[in-house]
Amino acid sequence: MPEEPQRGRAPSIRDVARLAGVSHQTVSRVLNNHPSIRPETKQRVLDVMAELQYKPNRAARALVTSRSRTIGILSASSTQYGPASSIAAIEEAARAAGYWVSTANIDTADPGSISDGLAHLAAQGIEGLVVIAPQVRVFDTLAQLSIDVPYVSLQSTGRDPDHALSVDQIAGARMATRHLIELGHRGIYHLAGPQDWIEAEARMRGFLDEMSSQDVPTTAPILGDWTADFGYWAGRELLTVRDFTAIFASNDQMALGLMHAVRDSGLEIPRDISIIGFDDIPEAPHFWPPLTTVRQDFAELGRRCVALLLGDLDPAAADYHGTIVPELIIRGSTGAPPW
Repeated sequence: MPEEPQRGRAPSIRDVARLAGVSHQTVSRVLNNHPSIRPETKQRVLDVMAELQYKPNRAARALVTSRSRTIGILSASSTQYGPASSIAAIEEAARAAGYWVSTANIDTADPGSISDGLAHLAAQGIEGLVVIAPQVRVFDTLAQLSIDVPYVSLQSTGRDPDHALSVDQIAGARMATRHLIELGHRGIYHLAGPQDWIEAEARMRGFLDEMSSQDVPTTAPILGDWTADFGYWAGRELLTVRDFTAIFASNDQMALGLMHAVRDSGLEIPRDISIIGFDDIPEAPHFWPPLTTVRQDFAELGRRCVALLLGDLDPAAADYHGTIVPELIIRGSTGAPPW
């Protein structure tokens, strides 16, 4: 009877081989899905792996196969909801495909940080790269660097459409603005995100496009910083004039601050002022009233991103597009204007 692995140490490939009654080379072929392995032998090896709870050593497999099975993520502003959700979705999709993910966080204000991040990922032998960099200046720097692996950008700048995969921010902003207009609002403000963010620019453009197409007078968007604190400050300032009945905030956190400011002024939502956000963060249904917002399908974004990197998507397929259309989620924070 083959000996059990010693207690206190992780089982090795040789332990699996002994218990399965095969060579360690056979176990290696099973791990790498070699076509020469007979089905019954493969199943016996897999059963022993499950019994021992054997986990292949990543570094050793990379040496044998010359493949790291690693996808790199170059990320900026990963503490924000959108980028953080994108990273989580990519990690889940990559695990399902048998890949690991390595993330390098960069300082967007420092061009050297971007090249250092790429070098860090390259040293790990990544097989594909995802760029999650919401600021335009990151792509200006990347354009000057050499990327020698397949890569996908999750922000659409229009400069490199063959490598871009994103949620259609313009369409989402138009949905939000159209919803307010269809409710009867004409005095509508837009609380935009930071000027150098690609998503903020796209949402502002969608707002302006929809207002123009519906022939509704437009005031200049207010540039914010994504925080609830800014939303509260902006709301207090706007309410001193109160020449509007609705506000479209470029993200849910700023919408939360706006709602706080409206209530502090003794007004009701949506009776006096309607507010709509963007992102559908997990807390959005629990705002009071629950927040009308635009939902981005981050799980689908992650799946498509990994599939595109691994070559599983056919760009000519009818159901494939470089952008994912978001969804308007109507809740209690929007209603008809107060007249």
